[in-house]
Amino acid sequence: MGGDGGEGELNLGKPIIGVIGAGQCTPEISAVAEEVGKLIARKGGLLICGGLGGVMEAASRGAKDEGGITIGVLPGDNPEDANRYIDIPVVTGLGHARNIIIAKSSDVLIAISGSYGTLSEIAFGLLLNKSIISIGSWELDERIIRVSTAREAVEKAFEILSGS
Repeated sequence: MGGDGGEGELNLGKPIIGVIGAGQCTPEISAVAEEVGKLIARKGGLLICGGLGGVMEAASRGAKDEGGITIGVLPGDNPEDANRYIDIPVVTGLGHARNIIIAKSSDVLIAISGSYGTLSEIAFGLLLNKSIISIGSWELDERIIRVSTAREAVEKAFEILSGS
């Protein structure tokens, strides 16, 4: 884990919340993702995502608006591909295979909308016994926790992390 959290030092003792979802999304989905990002940052979590557009960008924007830290696990080799709200770009050169890194690095995953890339992250999360919270995303397993709002999703994530 990280150091003591002193000035200029990243405290990796914070929970890491994965936000996964559509690479392109409607304004309504974007607003939900942005609220998720804001709430994660307010509760002191780090946000990890795929680092590109859509849900990933909206959630990162929300986290940054609240002074949060964002990590983007990128499919390519160029850190400049990350959306402008990513603090820590992780270049992988792995394409969609990067999705396992996001799932493995997350303490909890919040899925918002999404297509097959999101489905693969959910599948990896299930294989790794991660808690997965869905806001209008794939609901193919009884272990996926279904919620309706950003607030419910983030409250549930932190409840899981606290062991409640």
